[in-house]
Amino acid sequence: MDFIYKIVSYFVTPRCYDEYFVKFNFFDVDCFKFTLSKGLGFGIILVGNRHLSKFRNHLLILVLVHRFFPIGIILIEIVLPINEQFGGVVNSALYNVDGGHRAVIFDRFSGVKKSVEGEGTHFFIPWVQRPIIFDVRSRPRNVPVMTGSKDLQNVNITLRILFRPMPDQLPKIYTILGQDYEERVLPSITTEVLKAVVAQFDAGELITQRDLVSQRVSNDLTERAAQFGVILDDISITHLTFGKEFTQAVELKQVAQQDAEKARFLVEKAEQTRKATVISAEGDAQAAILLAKAFGDSGEGLVELRRIEAAEDIAYQLSRSRQVSYLPSGQNLLLNVPTTPN
Repeated sequence: MDFIYKIVSYFVTPRCYDEYFVKFNFFDVDCFKFTLSKGLGFGIILVGNRHLSKFRNHLLILVLVHRFFPIGIILIEIVLPINEQFGGVVNSALYNVDGGHRAVIFDRFSGVKKSVEGEGTHFFIPWVQRPIIFDVRSRPRNVPVMTGSKDLQNVNITLRILFRPMPDQLPKIYTILGQDYEERVLPSITTEVLKAVVAQFDAGELITQRDLVSQRVSNDLTERAAQFGVILDDISITHLTFGKEFTQAVELKQVAQQDAEKARFLVEKAEQTRKATVISAEGDAQAAILLAKAFGDSGEGLVELRRIEAAEDIAYQLSRSRQVSYLPSGQNLLLNVPTTPN
C-alpha cells in the first residue's frame, strides 16, 4: 500500500489523495487541476498524439527509467498501455483563450463562475464545465436612428460606436444578456439617448452646434452603456440628414432670398438712375443760367465767338476730305474741266 501511495503522491497532494482514495470525491476542481498539471508532461509529450514516433517514445522511456529507476519499470508498464486513452482525456480537458479574448466557465453544478480566465491554455472538467469565449477588443457598429428636432423636423442620424465589454463584468453579461449582448443593448440605448438629446436642438442648431450635440450624446450614451458592463471607446456622428419637406423648405427659402436680393438691387439701381437724372438736370439749369448771364454781360460777342469756333471746326472737317479743293480768292484761275462729248 505504501508503494502505491509513493507512486500516486507524485501526481497528487496528500489532501487530493484523501479526496480521491479515501472520500472517493473525484469532482474536486482544485485537485483535478493539480493532477492534470503534474501529469501534463506525460499527457502532452508522451501520450498527447497517437502518431508519436518511435524515437520519441524510446527517449521518454529512458528519461522515465533514469528519473524513477526504482519504480521506472512499473510506471512504464502502467502508462504505455493507456497511451491513446489518456491522451484523449488530456486534450479534451484543455482549451485556449486567444489574445484579446476572455473566457467564462459554466459549471453544470454551480452555474456561471465569478472568475474570468485570461489569455493562454487552461484546464476544465469535460462534460461538467464548458468555457464561453468573449472578444474584449474594440469593435465598430453603426446605429441608424430617425428622430425629431425641437422644431418638429424629421432628422436621420447614424452613430458609429466603438464598443467592448468590461472583462470583470463578463459573468454578469453572460448571465443577464448572453453572448449577443451588443444586439440587445446598443440599438435600444442609442435610440433612447439620441431622441432625448436631439429634441433639445432646432434643425439649424444641429448643424451649427454639431460639436455640442456630439459631446452630449457621447456623455449620456457612455453613462448609459456602463450600466450594462459595456465600454464605449469612441462615439461619432457620421450621417445627419433632414426630411424631404424640410429640404424643400430650405431650397424655397434660398430662392426667395435670392429674389429679394435681386429686387433690392433693382431698387438701388433705379434710385441711382434717378439721382443721376436730377444731377444732370441741375447741371443743365446751371449751365443755362451761366449762358444767360454771359449774354447779358458780353452782348453778341459770345455768339460771334461760337460762330467762329463752329466755322473753324467745319473747315477742319472739310480739309480732311479728298473731294474738296480750295481756290485762292481775288485771282483768275483757269480750270481744264473735261466735257462729255455729245
